[in-house]
Amino acid sequence: MTIKVLSPQVAAKIAAGEVVERPASVVKELVENALDAGARQISVETRGGGLESIRITDDGNGIASAEVETAFGRYATSKISRVEDLDSIATLGFRGEALASIAAVAEVDIITSEKEAAAGDALVLKDSLVVRHVQQARPHGTTITVKELFRNVPARLKFLKSAATENSHIAGVVSQYALAYPEVRFSLNIDGRAVLQTAGSGKLMDVAIAVYGLDTAKRMLEVNSGEVEWQAGQAVPIAVIGMVGAPSINKAGRDSLCFFVNRRVIGSRLLTRAVEEAYQGLMMQGRHPIAVINISIPPSEVDVNIHPTKAEVKFQNERAVFTTVQRAVRSTLVASAPIPQIEEANKPYTGESATGRNRSLWPVAGQNAAASSLPAAAVPAGQTPKLTLPVLRVLGQAAGNYIIAEGPDGLYVIDQHAAHERIMYEQLIAQKAGRAIKMQGMLEPYSLEVTPQQDEILQSNAANLLDFGFKIEPFGERTYLVRTVPAVLIDGDWLEALREILDSPRDKMTDIEDNILKSLACHSAVRAGKKLSDDEMRELVRQLEQVNLPNTCPHGRPTILHLTIGQMEKEFGRVG
Repeated sequence: MTIKVLSPQVAAKIAAGEVVERPASVVKELVENALDAGARQISVETRGGGLESIRITDDGNGIASAEVETAFGRYATSKISRVEDLDSIATLGFRGEALASIAAVAEVDIITSEKEAAAGDALVLKDSLVVRHVQQARPHGTTITVKELFRNVPARLKFLKSAATENSHIAGVVSQYALAYPEVRFSLNIDGRAVLQTAGSGKLMDVAIAVYGLDTAKRMLEVNSGEVEWQAGQAVPIAVIGMVGAPSINKAGRDSLCFFVNRRVIGSRLLTRAVEEAYQGLMMQGRHPIAVINISIPPSEVDVNIHPTKAEVKFQNERAVFTTVQRAVRSTLVASAPIPQIEEANKPYTGESATGRNRSLWPVAGQNAAASSLPAAAVPAGQTPKLTLPVLRVLGQAAGNYIIAEGPDGLYVIDQHAAHERIMYEQLIAQKAGRAIKMQGMLEPYSLEVTPQQDEILQSNAANLLDFGFKIEPFGERTYLVRTVPAVLIDGDWLEALREILDSPRDKMTDIEDNILKSLACHSAVRAGKKLSDDEMRELVRQLEQVNLPNTCPHGRPTILHLTIGQMEKEFGRVG
């Protein structure tokens, strides 16, 4: 095959394929340009899922008349001029590819005017070429209309989804930037319908109400780490601010996790893992939180030039960023976790209630929040606020599962297994930290046969299992001898606990210690259905009062529900 240089038209369409994946990509690039231009109002209008038309109107600085045609050339940008500028990018756009890529796959109309300019400029571009350029009056700012997207790339149309799906992606982009820039007034109109309108008040809570609705927004909690200094060769100031949802408003997917780095919208597995680890033990497994997190970090500490659409970044000190985010979110959740009330018991795990704060959350950072150093479901005392239960008087047991107690404001129902599981979990954490986990020898070694998958996990985690009291030795192909087990499991089901650990999915084995802790706590805890004496119930409640997170078991289920005096009086008709 002959090697040759691609024509400019083919090269432009290839470049456009990297930048313009779908209609939402166009919206993202043009909204970023508007924000970089200092816009305080941005209007987005779309039709036909964005394929028929996309119109972005802003009140930003506009483009100079002499530069407006240049703006549509490849690699044309006002954001950088030297290689060194890439090390400290403070704008959302910088590659100089967005307008050129859009013009390569659609018809583009633009009307733009600088502040105090006598007149603006109106251009029409087809197939990347300017076919009309005239002067036209308009207030300062820019309006870009993108029509017939992918009309000259029909193959791309086959990979797009329905108009409803494309509209959903567009709404997601606008919502994210509205959350990142609460001081900017955003409006989104899809097929003539007003979908989103923000006030531009500068208050993140106002935007959260517009995006998520009042019921969800009022159950979101403010996150504010203050500025945290890290030392890893040099000091790195990091601040984490935003809002996270109470565990009670969890979702089936991760679509409600919004991350910004210096207010640039990004996707990040690192940050997703940091936030989800902060919810461990507070949310049911398989559910995901709502979070709006902005990380303020020196531009020199983050590389934004690693992805064609700028959708990902790379941190120079990933560990510092991960830990700062995890601690900030964890501290917020632990500090705001009252006992769930019985009227909410039918919802997926009930948890915190929002504080109703209503002030701007960024870009100004506030006071330091208490920090947690463990990405796990329990937090050692002294690192995060410790939750406390009221003084409770045990009344009895119901259904062989629940302890009924009286407190200062009503009745409390305690799940005896979940409560004891939390107690054992935190005791085991303390013992592990002090290297005090005891093991019990078997009278006769137990012969354990494992599957190939279990064998792989067992071989790679034998040292971890030994640290927790499981002394296991090879004894032939996929056969082992269990010589000791954790002492806490002597009266429990140690074999079931061990099999549960070995059956953990591979993607969960990154936190093998927490998996082991949860299994030991679960299988050493008092079982549901066991009748307890008054003394045993009082002792269990006393121990629950001493743990750091008494409200949930390590897996996120509630341990205790509260029926207030007010609720009882209402149900019995004692209040009018």
